[in-house]
Amino acid sequence: MAKKRSKQVDSASSSQRSQPLKPSSRSSVKSHTNRQRWVTTTFCILFFIVSLLIYRQKYSNTASTTVVDDADKPYVYQRALVKTDSTYSDILNENTNVSENISRRHFENPVLAYITPWNSKGYDLAKKFSSKITHLSPVWYDLKNEGSKLVLHGRHNADRGWISDIRMKGNALILPRVVLEANPLDLLEKKRLREKAINLIITECKEMEYDGIVLESWSRWVAYGILHNSDMRNLALQFVKQLGEAMHSVHLKRNGKTNLQLVYVIGPPRTDKLQEHDFGPEDLQALYDAVDGFSLMTYDHSSPYNPGPNAPLKWVRSTLRLLVGAGSKGRRLAEKIFVGINFYGNDFVLSGGLGGGPITEHKYLYLLEQHKPVIQWDEKSAEHFFLYSDNQHVQHAVFYPSLMSLAMRLQEALSWGAGISVWEIGQGLEYFFDIL
Repeated sequence: MAKKRSKQVDSASSSQRSQPLKPSSRSSVKSHTNRQRWVTTTFCILFFIVSLLIYRQKYSNTASTTVVDDADKPYVYQRALVKTDSTYSDILNENTNVSENISRRHFENPVLAYITPWNSKGYDLAKKFSSKITHLSPVWYDLKNEGSKLVLHGRHNADRGWISDIRMKGNALILPRVVLEANPLDLLEKKRLREKAINLIITECKEMEYDGIVLESWSRWVAYGILHNSDMRNLALQFVKQLGEAMHSVHLKRNGKTNLQLVYVIGPPRTDKLQEHDFGPEDLQALYDAVDGFSLMTYDHSSPYNPGPNAPLKWVRSTLRLLVGAGSKGRRLAEKIFVGINFYGNDFVLSGGLGGGPITEHKYLYLLEQHKPVIQWDEKSAEHFFLYSDNQHVQHAVFYPSLMSLAMRLQEALSWGAGISVWEIGQGLEYFFDIL
């Protein structure tokens, strides 16, 4: 029907143009033309007004969204403190200023935080920021040989009052660290001692109402040189599996639903290729079902004998790739990894002989106040550092975590679907917690 109407109009128009116009017709055409101009002008004005309203609505909404997004960001981002061009005055003036909403989590994956008895600040920070932490591991226990017996030392370090305070403030699991100091040649080869060790650990968890433990043994077994032997390595893996399975069979008294958890500490390879003693992909897969998480120590990359950054980002990335591989399978394995992040730094001697070592926030802030150094960003390692000369004119290099270096490592962990483990929270600056 529309096409027929169009053809009729065209035919009439053609007929009108083929004949001379009479005066009355000219008047009619002029009136028609004026009407068309009025309609066209009105349409243009309305179109402009509507377009303007749409434009204003669009950008008004965008501005509003931006404000919400900024407010949603961690407080240190709102104050533009997460940057490569940090200054010593920025750090000195801002490091104790944290968001009023300290319960808000920004890093959504699990966070394991270590606390040491010799640094009481960690206990206080754990209580203050307990909502940002999913797993707390106070460094309390050692399993040792005493003659022919196994003894679990460390209950004197345990603080029941602190545990109660933590549980009142949040839902963080309490998993004290247990270091296996016992001679592995005895422990692993003798069934009686293996069962005794497992019983000691589970009994302590029940009596102290822990949620599980963090076990450190691989580095000790490396030191004993037993992991080169395939039989001993299998016994080592079997012990960890047996412990994990035994812990999973125990229901917690507090809720009767959750089982005791086991997190296992693993060190990173120190070379591009796995060495015979390194904890590798096959070990990870062998323990995967029996262990609830793996605390990967991706720090201490440098030392006084080889000064440099604490944990170069490319090294962290290559360690993860080497351990879990790539693709969907690698991501599934990485979900049980707690990527290690250091809250401490290092002050290395660059001249006048080798020396230096770890520093905590107190020494770091003191050096900033004393030397007012230029903070430099090392693009290659994605870490901040500064240089200074001491009273004996000895040159030093200080590497200490910054908001930017931490943010980049959190992003790296998220890209793998992994959590993080912090060694240790009492050694860092308070505003580090804003990005967790």
